[in-house]
Amino acid sequence: MDRSLILLLMLSFALGLACWLLFIWGVKKGEFDDMERPKYRMLDDDATAPAPEKSSDSH
Repeated sequence: MDRSLILLLMLSFALGLACWLLFIWGVKKGEFDDMERPKYRMLDDDATAPAPEKSSDSH
């Protein structure tokens, strides 16, 4: 009983530490720098929009 409890405690500690280190890595990499800009990016106009192709078929 005590052995399984210690094992579960160590496992939960290791999982929590891994999640914390992953979060710190994301913060240092800059994943959480700009949270507002991505949701408005789809509304921006493209600087170089492709021209529509003209079909060479004449009907």
